[in-house]
Amino acid sequence: MPHPPLKAVTLTHVRYRKGDRLGLFLAWVSLVPVFISLGGFISHFIFRRELQGMFFALGLLISQFINEVIKKSVQQARPETCALLEMCDSHGWPSSHSQYMFFFTVYFTLLSYKKIVLLTGKYRWIASFISWVLAVLTMYSRVYLGYHTVAQVFAGATLGIILGAVWFWVVNSVLLCYFPIIEESAFGRWFYVKDTSHIQNVLEFEYEQARAARKSMGYKCD
Repeated sequence: MPHPPLKAVTLTHVRYRKGDRLGLFLAWVSLVPVFISLGGFISHFIFRRELQGMFFALGLLISQFINEVIKKSVQQARPETCALLEMCDSHGWPSSHSQYMFFFTVYFTLLSYKKIVLLTGKYRWIASFISWVLAVLTMYSRVYLGYHTVAQVFAGATLGIILGAVWFWVVNSVLLCYFPIIEESAFGRWFYVKDTSHIQNVLEFEYEQARAARKSMGYKCD
């Protein structure tokens, strides 16, 4: 009895030509969305529990849902290299990797402009610049590795930019007034969810609060 065909989990399944060092580098770059999602946002929820970060992550999920709906509606094929990559059974327009990275970059840049990030001063803009570089490299990697055409990655990038900007406006112009309600809700109190976007320098604020709490306890080494 013949075995049924196998299918890879494409979340971290990235192929490149053996011996191609640039391809190896770009294969790791194309995994940046996975690192951001699993390493960044999950760690953020565990250690920070900021509403800004949660709605940031929610926006990325909505963006990816829209991407899947468009892909299934348009049903544009991937380039011919999809046969070697075992990706011919999925659609290519628009590129979800490009859409994810440009949504993330635009939203993060707007957070930096509004000073709603932990970083301060020039470090905000250095981090924003790095995110733009990673977004462009991710877009390039999907074409170089053969997963998408140029048109597909540019479509994803354009959609990501638009959705990132729109979602930032929705969160910070429409939903922001509900943040105190969420903080005081049963969910907010149970998970210690908070909003510190009104604090100019969160790191300095938390540092001073931690020092003051330690002094009030009169902690000393024996």
